Amino acid sequence: LIREACQREINRGGQIYLLHNEVSTIEKTTQKIADLVPGARVEFAHGQMRERELESIMRDFYHQRFNILVCTTIIESGLDIPNVNTLIVKEANNFGLAQLYQLRGRVGRSNRLAYAYLTFRKDRVLNEVAEKRMAAIREFTEFGSGYKIAMRDLEIRGAGNLLGAEQHGHIAAVGFDLYCRLLEEAVQEARGEKTEQSVEAVVELPVEAYIPEDYIPDSNQKVELYRRIAFLRREDDVPELEEELVDRFGDLPPPVQNLLRVARIRVMAGCLKIKSVSRQTGFYRLVFVDGHHLTGDKLVHVGERYRHRVKFNNADEGFEIRLKYREAGRTSKEQLIELERFLKYLGE
Repeated sequence: LIREACQREINRGGQIYLLHNEVSTIEKTTQKIADLVPGARVEFAHGQMRERELESIMRDFYHQRFNILVCTTIIESGLDIPNVNTLIVKEANNFGLAQLYQLRGRVGRSNRLAYAYLTFRKDRVLNEVAEKRMAAIREFTEFGSGYKIAMRDLEIRGAGNLLGAEQHGHIAAVGFDLYCRLLEEAVQEARGEKTEQSVEAVVELPVEAYIPEDYIPDSNQKVELYRRIAFLRREDDVPELEEELVDRFGDLPPPVQNLLRVARIRVMAGCLKIKSVSRQTGFYRLVFVDGHHLTGDKLVHVGERYRHRVKFNNADEGFEIRLKYREAGRTSKEQLIELERFLKYLGE
């Protein structure tokens, strides 16, 4: 089979990749191929060769100074030689599906019909996974099959614990969403990008803030929306979610309006380095973490604007601001709006 495939390609003026992924025996295999295909010019290349030697061999192959290149997986990516239109992979069962797809893409890069032979030892019994990989690479041969190959690879190998129900280690401790956020912050830090450490503010206000049963009956949808609301990180995201809810489920009932306002307050508080917002008898209590951004001048302006209604304390939990509220005749919505305005002023 190898002799016929090589001879057919040479007869039409083409060249061949023969992938033998064992450096220790690649010279012996090169000699065997030279004996197998009389008249063929055969060379070998692998990643352990000296840079200049490897460069010289690849340059000669590109300029068609020999027919067959016996090589390792160094050809897997970034190599584009249009005159090579036959690929022979020895013991293809040892490669992954994505890797086989990538290797197959090294041929067929011109207007010639290309051939890819994925071989394995005739005395070797393939396991079920290897058979599925070989079947998939044989099935998906048309252009643009990368997505289908990826999906089949996911079916064969499984989703793993990242997407599966079983979690281990840090993901089990913090949950998938928080893990992704922590991972994003770590990547930004590794790139040298300055990241502002966010504060998870806890908001405890005695208002009706929930999704009623008659507004969204489906429990799965409600859980998903609660999750999205809990992970809002920017104030601009709140009106976008509000528009989506109106578009999908209709006008917002008062409890949902309150829920989104509480979410906005939580986001605004986190940006101001406030770790907790609560309502106690006669006042709102805002507790800041160390390193908050409020300056002495800003606190003076706050005291002048909210005269007789605001008080500053250095409590055990940290610096705090107490804002008196007028409860008589005021709805929950009005009280939340008042708190939003106060937070907005602190951030100006």
